[in-house]
This record gives sequence, C-alpha cells and structure tokens, in this order.
Amino acid sequence: MKKYFINTLLLLFLIAGCSPKPEVKNNDNTVAENKIIVVSHRADWRNAPENSLQAIKNCIAMGVDMVEVDLNKTKDGHLILMHDRTLNRTTTGKGKPEEYTLEEIKQFYLKGGHGQKTRHKIPTFEETMELCKGKIMVNIDKGYEYFKDAYEILEKTGTVDQCIMKSDHPYEKVVEENGEVLKKMVFMPVVHLNKEGAEKIIDDYIKYLKPKAFELVFKEENPDVLRLIKKVKDSGSKIFINTLWPDLCAGHDDDRAIELGEPEESWGWVIEQGATYIQTDRPALLLEYLRFNRLHR
Repeated sequence: MKKYFINTLLLLFLIAGCSPKPEVKNNDNTVAENKIIVVSHRADWRNAPENSLQAIKNCIAMGVDMVEVDLNKTKDGHLILMHDRTLNRTTTGKGKPEEYTLEEIKQFYLKGGHGQKTRHKIPTFEETMELCKGKIMVNIDKGYEYFKDAYEILEKTGTVDQCIMKSDHPYEKVVEENGEVLKKMVFMPVVHLNKEGAEKIIDDYIKYLKPKAFELVFKEENPDVLRLIKKVKDSGSKIFINTLWPDLCAGHDDDRAIELGEPEESWGWVIEQGATYIQTDRPALLLEYLRFNRLHR
C-alpha cells in the first residue's frame, strides 16, 4: 500500500507540470467517460500472480476496463489461464498443462512475482469469465489456437460480447481456420507495422471483416508507421497500442512515463496517434494520468 501511494504521488507530481489536455466532450457538451480504455497486461501481475482470479479482482476494484489473459488446455480438454507452454515458471507444477487433467492441475499453486508459492490456484477460463461477467472486458492474447473452444465457453457463460480474440495471422488464414466463429465474437488483428506486408494485412481485414479494433505493434517510429496508424483510424476501426516496453511502441512505453518522468511522451503520444485502447503494466498509474486529464472516470 505504501509503495502504491508513493507511486501515485510521483505520477501526480510528474503530470502537475504538464498542461492538461482539453476535456473530451459528448455532443451534449458533457464530459465523456472512459475515452481511453485501460487494458491491464496479465491483469494486476505486480500485486498478485499473473493470470490469477485475484489479479483480475484487483483490476476490477481499481477501475480497469479490460484484462489480458492467456489460454492453455489440460489433458482432458479444459481451458485454463496459463501464459507459458509449461507450468514451471508460474506454478508449483512441472511439465506441460496437457500432461495433466484439470483435477491434477488444481493440486498446484500459482507463484507470485517473487517466484514463491501463493495460496492461489490455476483458474479455468470458465471460472474467469464467470468472475468477469458484467464487470470487465477480457482480451485473450495467447490463445488463438483455442478459438472455437473459447467461443463455446463464452456462449455458455453469456459473455461473448465481453471478450476479444486476436491473432497476427492474415485474414485468409484466420477465416480458413475459424470462419464459422470469426464473426460471432469480437476479433482483433495484430499487425506489426515495421514488417513487410503490413499494409496488405490491414487492407484485407478492412475489406473483408471491418474489425472493431486493430492492435498495432511498431519497434520504430517513421512516416510510414504513422501513415498506417492513420489509415486504420480513418477506416473506423479503433486502435490498440501496447506500452509495456519500448519495442512494442517505438519507445513510448510505461517506464518512460514513470521512470523518466515523461508521461506526455509515452501515454500522451499514444493518445495523440488515436489510440483508444492502451495495454499497460502500470494500470493504477495510467488510470491516475487519464483521470487527471479527464479521459477516464
């Protein structure tokens, strides 16, 4: 609690010297709420085990709009939250999840950031969506290979509209593999703007799917990258940008905001490019910044 309080004071000190952005207003001249959507990477992993129900509960409590989770599958076909291909780093278990039944998986405990055993268990995707229902959006990062299985869980829990599936595959591959469910839930293409062929991937998705949002990744900032960001924005799709570390957003990252004391050169810059969704490892501090600038309730 003390560390969080100090960090919050630090951020407020940093932004106090910045000129607040103009208030974002609706047509009726009232201040808009949640102009920017805060997405918390692996939920609140700094204060609870990553991909845990507790980490998600923390995000709900602080007012985060969306949590990012990762999927894996057990030997008997249950989807669980798990980032790695093995249990080794984040749990007290060893080996791959598909080597264990769900009952066996539930005998293991999640590890915290310090690498030590906690009281928390590995949650299923169904448990996760039941927790999130009506409270917070969910962004599936690693989990495209379970697209159809995930959709079944979303249907069962009545949370189809609360979840985003994504992939960096081109449209042709995604529609071939998952065409029957592609338009039944929200799908977000991930496009690496510095890679050859990025514009064709964008064009194909705009033409055939008209996604609600694109996740745009760029290691370097140049005129062509800025042009493609604008192209996506002009298409009517929302823009999702990761500020987790420099190579995802050309150096406009979380640590630049906090450690270098340059929030306008990180989060402010991303917002100026048109980002509606910002995925962060500093959700509490990003929320403070946005609320100060009247961009979040």
